[in-house]
Amino acid sequence: MAELSLEKRLAAVEMQVANILAQEKNGAAKKDWRRTIGMFTNDPQMRELFAEAQRIREADRKKARRKQGNKRLKARS
Repeated sequence: MAELSLEKRLAAVEMQVANILAQEKNGAAKKDWRRTIGMFTNDPQMRELFAEAQRIREADRKKARRKQGNKRLKARS
């Protein structure tokens, strides 16, 4: 395979950059986190997921409190 000259390689890179800049102007590159706000509003499956996650977190909190209580009892003895 013949190596491309520096000028041809630079021209190819310049064309790619021009294409990327053109896409940004057309709005194709505007993908950020703000587009996802409200995506799952009133979705019953997401509500179920959030409720399950909350139950798991609360169980972890109770478990941590029990462990902490045992340490306090041992320290007082």
